Amino acid sequence: MRPEPERAETVAFRVDGASAAQIAAHLLRCDAQFVTALSGRVDILAYAQKIADLSVRFEAWSGDTLIGLVAAYVNSGEKSAYVTSVSVLADWLRRGIGIRLMRDCVAHARLLGLRDVRLEVHANNRSAVGLYEKLGFAAGETHAESIHMRLDLQAAEERSPLCRNR
Repeated sequence: MRPEPERAETVAFRVDGASAAQIAAHLLRCDAQFVTALSGRVDILAYAQKIADLSVRFEAWSGDTLIGLVAAYVNSGEKSAYVTSVSVLADWLRRGIGIRLMRDCVAHARLLGLRDVRLEVHANNRSAVGLYEKLGFAAGETHAESIHMRLDLQAAEERSPLCRNR
């Protein structure tokens, strides 16, 4: 059983606060949690730099530690956001951090007037698929081991739990 973080520790939510080095350190800590280890698919240092340079990042912090991250690329020409990374440190799972970060990401997409938010998830990552479905994402095309999911922001406006107050 893993030790639980101190209940007195607070979580601070920020946007675009992490450096590439902090993102890399976070992704390395989360590496084994990915259904297929992230390090087996990408060069984590280069990926962290790309995330720092090109994405909008929704972050959860405990002190100086990045404990949760949702990174999305925004394509205003296509009126779409693509979530490239969702991760929460193991000791902080099941505390609503991932849901909060995804809600922040979707709220940002709405403010920008985007049409949808998209992501790709490993088909065997049932907990992540369930989370995204709970948040209103619908499964689309399936390729090899991945499922493409999409949240239509106009259609979801009335029915999605993402619209509820935090």
